[in-house]
Amino acid sequence: MKELLEFILARLASKPEEIKIDEVNNGNNCNITVHLAKEDFGAVIGRGGKVANSIRTVVRTYAKTQNKRVNISFE
Repeated sequence: MKELLEFILARLASKPEEIKIDEVNNGNNCNITVHLAKEDFGAVIGRGGKVANSIRTVVRTYAKTQNKRVNISFE
C-alpha cells in the first residue's frame, strides 16, 4: 500500500523528494501518515478535500483485496 501511495503522491507533489510516509500495521488495520511539504498541501488535499478523499478511496480499494483496512492522514 505504501508503494501505491508513493506512486500517486509523486505525481501530484511539486517536491516529491520531501514526501515521507509512516505506516503502522496492527493486524488487519493499517494507519498511514503522510508528511508533505507545505507547498504541496493544496495539490494533494484539493478543494474541499476531494483529491485526498479520492486517494483514500483508491488505497482502501486496493487494501480491501488484501483483507486489510486503511486509514490515511496528511500532515
